[in-house]
Amino acid sequence: MKSIYVGNLDYKTGEQELRQIFEAYGQVENVNMIRDQYSGQPRGFAFVEMSNDEEAQKAIAAVNGMQVGARNITVNEARPKAPRGGGGGERRGGFGGGRGGNSGGGRGRGGSRGGGGGNRW
Repeated sequence: MKSIYVGNLDYKTGEQELRQIFEAYGQVENVNMIRDQYSGQPRGFAFVEMSNDEEAQKAIAAVNGMQVGARNITVNEARPKAPRGGGGGERRGGFGGGRGGNSGGGRGRGGSRGGGGGNRW
């Protein structure tokens, strides 16, 4: 089974419309429109799962750049989900955390990112 990423979707595009587009190239197992978890509004991208890899490749080639609604969609093979670091470990947050030392960043040295290297001169 191949998972296909579909991006730059018009917010009015529905799962059924997306399914019909991809079914022209083969059997669609699932269409997952990604929505905002709080508002429920579409986020402008989806994942389509097709059971046959060859059909999925044909669909990707044919549908990429196609105008759907008011937008030209982006279609490519979905990348595997990146592992999310769950549990334990030290988390550093804030602004530039973990730099340590006397990083200086005095006036006129290194812009707004605290660069400059302290009292070197």
